[in-house]
Amino acid sequence: MKLNTLKAACITAMVVLSSQPSAQSANEWYQQGKNTISENAATKPITSNAKNVILFIGDGMGVSTVTAARIFEGQQKGMMGEENELSFEKFPHLALSKTYNTNQQTPDSAGTMTAMVSGIKNKAGTIGVTDDAYRGHCASSKGNEVISFLELAEAVGMSTGIVSTARITHATPAATYAKSPERNWEDDHDLSEEAVESGCKDIARQLIEMPFGDGIEVALGGGRRSFLPRTTADMEDEGATGERDDGRDLTQEWVNSSSHSKFVWNQTQFDAISADNTDRLLGLFERSHLEYEADRMADTGGEPSLADMTEKSIEILQKNDKGFFLTVEAGRIDHAHHGGNASRALQDNVAFADAIQKAVDMTSEEDTLIIVTADHSHVFTIAGYPTRGNDILGKVKSNDYFGMPTDEFSTDALGLPYTTLGYANGPGWKEQPEGGLRIDLTDVDTTDVNYMQEAAVPMYAETHAGEDVAIYARGPGAYLFDGVMEQNTIYHVMAHQNNAVKNVLGLIGMGNKSQKGALPSYQKLKRYQKQLNLK
Repeated sequence: MKLNTLKAACITAMVVLSSQPSAQSANEWYQQGKNTISENAATKPITSNAKNVILFIGDGMGVSTVTAARIFEGQQKGMMGEENELSFEKFPHLALSKTYNTNQQTPDSAGTMTAMVSGIKNKAGTIGVTDDAYRGHCASSKGNEVISFLELAEAVGMSTGIVSTARITHATPAATYAKSPERNWEDDHDLSEEAVESGCKDIARQLIEMPFGDGIEVALGGGRRSFLPRTTADMEDEGATGERDDGRDLTQEWVNSSSHSKFVWNQTQFDAISADNTDRLLGLFERSHLEYEADRMADTGGEPSLADMTEKSIEILQKNDKGFFLTVEAGRIDHAHHGGNASRALQDNVAFADAIQKAVDMTSEEDTLIIVTADHSHVFTIAGYPTRGNDILGKVKSNDYFGMPTDEFSTDALGLPYTTLGYANGPGWKEQPEGGLRIDLTDVDTTDVNYMQEAAVPMYAETHAGEDVAIYARGPGAYLFDGVMEQNTIYHVMAHQNNAVKNVLGLIGMGNKSQKGALPSYQKLKRYQKQLNLK
């Protein structure tokens, strides 16, 4: 009797539930969740050869920066913002990267990029050398050079390129091609006496004198001063000259290297470049770093966008049937954060996402591995309890007791309004009014592009942060990015998924059966390249 009663109750409940529309299942978030699971379940790992590899680096693009940029871009499109997705956030595979250097809990870009492109961790401030090298000491770096993925790609006949909104000799792009125990040795004027005596070369010179393959095919960014002699006037900045003491004009040496090598320094020249008759392209659009995206259109000589440079690079590189390796860095996200200026950081991050979308549109997921990550984070926070759709650059307006948005600014314990975005340290710390603890922001336009967010600890420049950063990936081998990983594993995924690189690593004793603890031999790769005529 009891069993029959229970059955009847269950049947009645099922009938009632099935006859009434479910508010839960009809909810847009419920449907969105179901759709996401369906899409994820249908995703199959791509295990084919990664003919092409593109590594995108958002310098300083920590998770909080990605979140704020997502909202910022969405709000620029007229959305509330939070529901928006940046182009790379749609990639199917995701992991976290541990960014510390061997000697620092919070890292710098020289060590982190060396990890990503060479497969090892090393000291902060050093490029393309092992942890056995001491920063700023040339002699200690000799014999401790490591091979980068770019050099391997050149050795096996692939085309290679580097793009950056920073100086092309700056730490992140330099780590793809240079060996230097000091990231600041960008031209020969920067070299120490000991460096000269011990035979270290400056970074700009190393780009031009690439010993593998036929050298880098495309290099686009800033840093013109390190390629020109002091006797040469700069093309754009009146009264300025190059910084080289050796008298070499490296831009002319680039042009002279082959009949289809070209050098450009402004937007007009860049736009005139055709991939059909250009095999090697050097573009240096500023003496130092490129303009922030917010200021780019006002540049005197004109600068291409990061998406434009990415597009031109792929057009040139993809002519090679053996494939290509391209590194693209949004270097000025980092610089804006150091300056405590969230607006410029977020605008550069959105431009970075546009460049990634351009690469997605121009390549196939079946043969091109695209990796998007950061070298490190920043002490950048999203705080308070702003209502949904609150201007991400604005002051916080919260919800009332019933969860509805209010028109009044939220205030701190002092009764003063505050912004959603801020920094744990940096130049945004303000001199306090007499008897006060904070500046009153009531009449301050915090959405202005020049506004500097408040910082808790006064410093001349805001610092990096030490938390993990995200890795987003699509294409062959992208499924290998899984869980929490050491940052140097990025190199190993690239090397594993490109058959030509994997084969040459085996030839020089660095394959899967190589001795535990062994490192790629810089000299051995040079020797094998000569013997095998790999390119």
